[in-house]
Amino acid sequence: MARSESAPTGPAPQKVKRPRDPRLDFFRGVGMLIILLAHIPNDGWALWIPARFGFSDATEMFVFQSGMASAIAFGSTFDRSGALVLVARIAQRIWQIFWAHIAVFIAVVAIMVVAGTRYDGVTYVDSLNLVPFMKDPGHLLVGLLTLTYVPNYFDILPMYIVILALMPVMILASSVQRLLPFALMLTLWLATQFGFTGLPAEPWSDRPWFFDPFGWQFLFFTGFFLMRGTLPAPAFDRRLMALAIGIVILTVPFAWVRFQEVHPFFQMAAAKLAPFADKTDFGPLRFVHFMALCYIAVHLVGERGSRLRGPLVRVLTVVGQQSLAVFITGMVIAQPIGIALDHACRTTAAEAIGNLFGFATLIATAYLVRWFKSSPWKS
Repeated sequence: MARSESAPTGPAPQKVKRPRDPRLDFFRGVGMLIILLAHIPNDGWALWIPARFGFSDATEMFVFQSGMASAIAFGSTFDRSGALVLVARIAQRIWQIFWAHIAVFIAVVAIMVVAGTRYDGVTYVDSLNLVPFMKDPGHLLVGLLTLTYVPNYFDILPMYIVILALMPVMILASSVQRLLPFALMLTLWLATQFGFTGLPAEPWSDRPWFFDPFGWQFLFFTGFFLMRGTLPAPAFDRRLMALAIGIVILTVPFAWVRFQEVHPFFQMAAAKLAPFADKTDFGPLRFVHFMALCYIAVHLVGERGSRLRGPLVRVLTVVGQQSLAVFITGMVIAQPIGIALDHACRTTAAEAIGNLFGFATLIATAYLVRWFKSSPWKS
């Protein structure tokens, strides 16, 4: 039987891999360094991170950029292979993050136990409110594994796990009706603002998780659907840029403690605004402030990050590409750095050495993980 003339004779076309967005990786790298500074206890450098001058901080960077990265990773999985494979891949990621959370907890508890007592007589275990776990490890180990025991220092990854579990719902909702996921996002966020969604953080009190995932999902899925293209990204507009800059500048007097000390008016105004900038429920002022910062930053670096050049940018890009491993490393080393600073009397030189050592460790982690992922033993 003769072959049809229209039958293909060449190799099947290959799928073109979507290029990484340099802005996403760069700003994730910046966020990882800021998160480290925020987690080193009593670090003087943390007085100069963005959180001290506005309502949003590095947590917003982490959540928003995680949403954007998830759109590339998980959104493309749904487009290629459908809902079942999407759910399987998300389940695998949740499994990885869950055990990363457990590993971080065990490592930090071990460090605190070995460190002993601080200069002021407070044990390092008590400084992270881990004494209940030391007194009743069997019972609280069950709580740790079921995420009903979530100490404050260890709350970001559990929040991320719950948000990831919501992703199939949001993606399927967007395939049904374009605006449906936004209605779901808003409903969950409003439920959080009215106190309907708090998850228990410890069995002996009514304290909820420090980060309520049903509030923070609003920011995550904003980044997710922006990257997916479902939500159009605002183009450069002088009026929008002026508004964003104005929001950032006007926020400073009500967020910066030093400014509030100048006049009682700013202190009273900040107290009245505090419920709208609540970190646990992800108050609306945090969203507005972060979106303003995001708009400024995105357009400062040029079209698709055309102004992001140089060796420092390349290093931070690698850090951003390995953000989960870098984040976990930062959570673990932040406490030993704080302990070392206690023993060094927290001089200016000691803080500089400690923070720069932390940065170097995160960078080394990123490059090491990238090397392992390249599977050099296969070549």
